[in-house]
Amino acid sequence: MIECLFCGQYFAADFNLLDLLSTQKKRQGRLCRQCLKRFPRLGKTRCPNCDKNVEKSGLCLDCQDWQKIYPDNLLKNHAVYRYSDAFHDLLVNYKRYGDYCLREILQELIRKEIQEYHFDYYVPVPTSPEHQKRRQFDTVSAIFADLLPLSYFLKKKEGTGAQGEKNKRQRLLTPQGFFVAKDAPIKDNISNDRFLLLDDIYTTGRTLYNARDKLLEVFPQAKIESFAICH
Repeated sequence: MIECLFCGQYFAADFNLLDLLSTQKKRQGRLCRQCLKRFPRLGKTRCPNCDKNVEKSGLCLDCQDWQKIYPDNLLKNHAVYRYSDAFHDLLVNYKRYGDYCLREILQELIRKEIQEYHFDYYVPVPTSPEHQKRRQFDTVSAIFADLLPLSYFLKKKEGTGAQGEKNKRQRLLTPQGFFVAKDAPIKDNISNDRFLLLDDIYTTGRTLYNARDKLLEVFPQAKIESFAICH
């Protein structure tokens, strides 16, 4: 029996005959079936730019606002899940209270999908130094480090605060404090490479746009997109 990391109930391991005959050990999930249903996938009708669910085809209102600022350079974002009460509870316990084990749930939710994206660099959006010190780990890097070869190009200044503690207007107005690390693993021919920014949640897009802009200051010819687990 396996303990579900979300609800704490025990459930039977999901194995079939092929798994038993296989020489490769199957990775067993840490979410029971009931809890897995609480994390809804995005529907078919999405914003073509940020993957947000929309009622009718076309850019969502947020991307229309970003288009006014970046008329020829919108940031293409990829997402898998729709933000829900379950995601809210999960991220509060993971990020605010520092429950490191919960990263396994987030990894399980995207383990298959994230392998479909092929880029030269996978860049996690960094946590502020004060939050990392308090939690003893970087929340975004901890999710993706077991799934992708990460490149730590970006760092964040102290005193910038957490976006999750702000409302939408405050998020849009708050400087993120990102900068490209001096010790970043930079190659000589990196200018035309493809970067995928990684984050847990896409809300207004401010965080990812700011991170993208900082990378473009150093690598103006780079092709940059982003991935967030939920939107």
